[in-house]
Amino acid sequence: MLHYLTIIVCCQLAGELIVTALKAPLPGPVLGMAILFAGLVWNRGIPDDLAKVADGLLTNLSLLFVPAGTGVMLHAGLISRDLVPISVSIVLSTIATIAVTSLMMAALSREDAGGSSRSPLVSPKPPGTGSQESRDA
Repeated sequence: MLHYLTIIVCCQLAGELIVTALKAPLPGPVLGMAILFAGLVWNRGIPDDLAKVADGLLTNLSLLFVPAGTGVMLHAGLISRDLVPISVSIVLSTIATIAVTSLMMAALSREDAGGSSRSPLVSPKPPGTGSQESRDA
């Protein structure tokens, strides 16, 4: 599992290095996530151990917000000065996110109405390991 955690961190580092070298107006971790996604698409699936590492990170995700919360408290004066633009951007981006998500869900649901709803990145489970199949047996 340490191997996959190292891969995640290296993808983030690669993203940071590329963004810094190109002086791109993009967060390095976002580019790193795109690099990781490209690797998963290339391999046509998510390895089980990588999924376990990701689940462990998601379980403890709240710990990763501590530095951000500290930064907000440190710069409370700046935030209060620009409260209106920040609030407007948060509301508009939330509305845009909900709209794009619903449109994508509707489009993908129509496209996949006759087939399976599984993501192509999720590796299929062998027969007999699913909860429905084991209950039917």
